[in-house]
Amino acid sequence: MAEGKKASSKGVRDSTPVARGRANSFTEEERAAMREAARERRINQSDPAAGEREVLAKIAEMPESDRAIAERLHDLVRATAPHLTARTWYGMPAYGQGGAILLFFQSAQKFKTRYATLGFSDKAKLDDGGMWPTTYALKQFGPEEEARVEELLRRAVG
Repeated sequence: MAEGKKASSKGVRDSTPVARGRANSFTEEERAAMREAARERRINQSDPAAGEREVLAKIAEMPESDRAIAERLHDLVRATAPHLTARTWYGMPAYGQGGAILLFFQSAQKFKTRYATLGFSDKAKLDDGGMWPTTYALKQFGPEEEARVEELLRRAVG
């Protein structure tokens, strides 16, 4: 048998760290997000109206720069597409319809990135040819950004 290989009932497997999953292990932030997603599923199944409260609570926990963006985004979603349901998704504010997430906001703090993110799922009707953006970096949320997001939101909901 080749060096570094061990026999198993499923055939030969590599015993290197990569094969044992160390190179693919999740960060603490990713593990926390997965725990949060499981908790959210339980809450949303037991009390669908809890989504709005959860979103506002998560926004309140954000650092000031992200909180200001998230609050304005929440207000914009409520004004532009009031029929969307607010809920958290992996611990971040999200909005959807029919149980599916349509758009979400991710604080820069969530995964220690240099900017917040606004993303749209594949349920958003943003198709534009063979390739189009679905995630946007947000460093600020002034009138220009607000107008662009409003346009995207209107298109997304169809």
